[in-house]
Amino acid sequence: MLKHILSATTLTVFAGMTLAGTAQARDQIRIVGSSTVFPFSTTVAEQFGKTSGFKTPVVESTGSGGGLKLFCSGVGTDHPDITNASRRIKKSEVEKCNANGITVVEIKVGFDGIVLANSKNGPAFNVARKQVFLALAAKVPGPNGDLIENPYKNWSDVDKSLPNEKIEVLGPPPTSGTRDAFVELVMREGAKEFPQIKALEKKAFRAVSDRIREDGAFVEAGENDNLIVQKLEANPEAVGIFGFSFLDQNADKMQGAVVDGQEPTFENIASGAYPVSRSLFFYVKKEHVGTIPGIAEFVGEFTSDDAAGEDGYLLDKGLIPLPQADLEAYRKAGADLTPLSL
Repeated sequence: MLKHILSATTLTVFAGMTLAGTAQARDQIRIVGSSTVFPFSTTVAEQFGKTSGFKTPVVESTGSGGGLKLFCSGVGTDHPDITNASRRIKKSEVEKCNANGITVVEIKVGFDGIVLANSKNGPAFNVARKQVFLALAAKVPGPNGDLIENPYKNWSDVDKSLPNEKIEVLGPPPTSGTRDAFVELVMREGAKEFPQIKALEKKAFRAVSDRIREDGAFVEAGENDNLIVQKLEANPEAVGIFGFSFLDQNADKMQGAVVDGQEPTFENIASGAYPVSRSLFFYVKKEHVGTIPGIAEFVGEFTSDDAAGEDGYLLDKGLIPLPQADLEAYRKAGADLTPLSL
């Protein structure tokens, strides 16, 4: 029995030594995840590389879901150290991380709005979430109240007040946190405006509210929001779905739709008046701190007043800052490596 205990102990120590040894073979932080958080994370990474004495972290845009999948897949140099997310991590993802020996540390960095935007050479949009649901849902209420395949071709078919333009919306794929948030904050809220859909039990409701049409009216344009902006420039009749920061950075070319009477502005998102806004996060792998150089220091930079504070440099990139007390709480969670518990 003692022999078996000693063997198990020896294996545990060896595994720990192996992780430490291999981790030191990589001296650069690796970050994956959300395309929305990507410009903020990249800006912090560049500043960190210039001022900290550590190498500039490598930041990849993989989408929130794709990033969390990579992040939760294991411990060691083959796996990322940090993942960005434009939605909160799911309980199932935390459980997968934990099962693979990963302790998750959650940091909220600020807020963002999801915009419906198009070229300034196209028509201005003033829409309700109910109208967006009717334009993009796979099934919508028919004349008799039953659900039918979406028949609408033009925005004006949905409502005469909308532009007489073909419904062509460029948006993110299902792996994107922006897509998740859009479905939650626009499609589901729009679906609730119809009593026959709202009355459905949860699973049946989600089958209607979450299913976006696949007849060409909605085009999955990938995880690269900059690419969506470029496509909108080339096609003034199309509308795109992406984060407010990309609208802010391209304000000379793009215009954001008014949604439920609220313009997508910094002030409206910060106050909560704009209805399509969400929190932004990044997640740290505690097991890599102390083995991959600079992780603790990078987290400190990202949560500093200079970066994410009310006058921080990330505001120039379109980040809507957290209230000061919340920023300080997440800064402490990052410094203490407080494990996330859902």
